[in-house]
Amino acid sequence: MKTDVEELTPTRVKLTVEVPFDELKPNLDKAYKEISQQVRIKGFRPGKVPARLIDQYVGRGAVLQEAVNDALPELYGRAVEDSEIFVLGQPDVEVTELDDGNQFAFTAEVDIRPKFEVPDYDGLEVTVESAEVGEEQIEETLGNLRERFASLTAADRPVEEGDFVTLDLVAEIDGEKVEDASTSGYSYEVGSKSGIEGLDDALLGLSAGESTTFTGTLVEGERAGEEAQITVTVQSVKVKNLPEPDDEFAQMASEFDTIEELRADIRDRLSRQVRLQQIAEARDKALEALLEKIDIPLPEKVVEEEIQRRGQQLEQQLQMAGMTKEDYLAREEKSEEEFDTEVAEAARQAVKGGFVLDQLAVQEELGVENEELSDYVVTQAMQMGVQPQQLAEYLTENNQLPAIVSEVLRSKALNLLVEHVTVKDTAGNEVDVEAIRRELNNETGQTVQAEGETATEAQETDGDKDEETDGEGEAEETAEAKGSETSEKDA
Repeated sequence: MKTDVEELTPTRVKLTVEVPFDELKPNLDKAYKEISQQVRIKGFRPGKVPARLIDQYVGRGAVLQEAVNDALPELYGRAVEDSEIFVLGQPDVEVTELDDGNQFAFTAEVDIRPKFEVPDYDGLEVTVESAEVGEEQIEETLGNLRERFASLTAADRPVEEGDFVTLDLVAEIDGEKVEDASTSGYSYEVGSKSGIEGLDDALLGLSAGESTTFTGTLVEGERAGEEAQITVTVQSVKVKNLPEPDDEFAQMASEFDTIEELRADIRDRLSRQVRLQQIAEARDKALEALLEKIDIPLPEKVVEEEIQRRGQQLEQQLQMAGMTKEDYLAREEKSEEEFDTEVAEAARQAVKGGFVLDQLAVQEELGVENEELSDYVVTQAMQMGVQPQQLAEYLTENNQLPAIVSEVLRSKALNLLVEHVTVKDTAGNEVDVEAIRRELNNETGQTVQAEGETATEAQETDGDKDEETDGEGEAEETAEAKGSETSEKDA
């Protein structure tokens, strides 16, 4: 087999492959056997029809086409291997010659990873946020925890901002009630701005049993976008009471006996959280610094696929959050054009980052051990809430192992890069990322992952990030969640 490589662009090649016809013999034999099972010719059992009769009744051309279709994947794979190119995506294949008994030839155009060398990365310097945990952060986390154990009591006074009210809403357009925009017994926090525009202002000063009408634009339902006359009636007014931050609260909300022990645990958890963030930030910024030193062409088709992936990811996140893309853009104060530009740039950086880490792994002769693959699968299974064996079987059955190997390799390359970069915090102190990782490993007995980021996700935009939570997540795990919902008490 002979293979010629023509460079169409720095990121796309055309392979011209010539194959002696004899190499198609196993595929021809297979084609005859399969067609023999399908045809029905009097006097012959299925699978026993001679080749000459298949040529006569079905046609030699059909057999050749079946053989070529069967042979192409293997022949293309051999051509790629012989050419020592790193292909991306599926090729555009065209059969250019099929001379029965003599020669078979085809061409394949395919995107490739650009050829380049990663420059010396010793001496790069990046700055990350300080890992200090201040008293304000501790009190904010403690305050969030108190919010979870707050109670509601009836208030015999007009509505004030921050109150919880139970209300009825009736929306009308031209005197006709809009059913899907009306509700009763709805619980609402005044001042949260989560209701229809104008609702918060309308509620202020009303007492239980009182009503008012205002004009607002409907945001959901069949009449969304239209102005309606909205009548709101207050059924009850309740005020939120936070528990005192004392020993009794610590015993109710956590495993600790005193509020000082609870505060100390919050400090420890916040400290772990910010150190994990330091590791992730160091990885991100180290890669950014290296990418600034490298200029390589990128296959537009690969970039476009990354843009589409990010768009689909955002769409799924918005659906889960019950938002539209228009709502999201309004919240972020961005036009669609600005958003699309940011996503496109982030996609290009992600593709570039993947190429650079792949090449770094090649230059440094990095490999992946079975133990490393097992650790990766176990970690992912824990995050997904499934059994490691179940995830391993799924990855194997769906041919996902090569992608997993690539991801682990990129992570190793990124770790190697960070080891050679000088990392300092905003106060000018040098940060030993590897020492932090070892320390956190000793604390938990688990391998610390760098916030789960892969190389292709290293450059994020707002549109790709999960919706923000209220907070101090890991620190608040100290609560046992007994009664974590806001409770209601009679006045």
